[in-house]
Amino acid sequence: MTAATDTRIAALRTDPAMSLLHRSLDVYYGDAERDARMDAFYSRFVAEGDLVFDVGSHVGDHIASFRRLGARVVAVEPQPLCLRALRAIYADDDQVTLVEAVCGATPGSTRFHVNSANPTVSTASPDFVRAAEGAGGWEGEVWDADIEVPVVTVDALIAEYGVPTFAKIDVEGFEDEVLAGLTRPLPALSFEFTTIARPVAHRCLDRLTALGFDGFDVALGDDKSMTFQRWVSATDMTTHLAALPHDANSGDVYCVSGGGSRRPPPHRDPKRR
Repeated sequence: MTAATDTRIAALRTDPAMSLLHRSLDVYYGDAERDARMDAFYSRFVAEGDLVFDVGSHVGDHIASFRRLGARVVAVEPQPLCLRALRAIYADDDQVTLVEAVCGATPGSTRFHVNSANPTVSTASPDFVRAAEGAGGWEGEVWDADIEVPVVTVDALIAEYGVPTFAKIDVEGFEDEVLAGLTRPLPALSFEFTTIARPVAHRCLDRLTALGFDGFDVALGDDKSMTFQRWVSATDMTTHLAALPHDANSGDVYCVSGGGSRRPPPHRDPKRR
């Protein structure tokens, strides 16, 4: 991050028009220890010169990590307020491309359900909104606005920008729709799961297996620490996710094709560059 970028983030933190993102900006920017943990974790998958897709960028803290690792980033985000923040933060970075859309199964448009008080859980999935109703840990969450947003497929992004080395998919219960728009394996990707929408994760694992992904591990919450410390089968991962207690809430499943041969296995941190 440049000094100019730090200045822009500071300005966003005090901009009344961005008040709904102030907490996210405080959480996701300015914590050097968190940044270092993210960079060490993602260096297993991302190296200098790689292309990364960040599907569901929110305020872009993952973009920042991928850029510190030297990757080019295509960031997909539909929320106008988040896009305003991303455009400000990465205004002088020509290695970050912003795509104002959601990723889905087919191109077109869709209704996007906005949680104004907590934009990080806004979603294109009406099923996710219904699953959150009355669920423990989701009390008080309200999706209070709908907007029409464009839909682009991952295949279309690949056709325009190239094949990514890694794709991060974090779209609140719409992950299976994102993967339905991908028809080839990638070296590695991650997708978020939640315990209120486990069938979505199971469909993701089925889709990824059909595409040729053959190794899986999972990190719970925002903790960048793998559970198995080795690549397990999709069947083992499905069983593990089904057995998690409800209050595990969420996490990210990491998936590789070709046995993860391009990068070290998840229990070995490569030397920092």
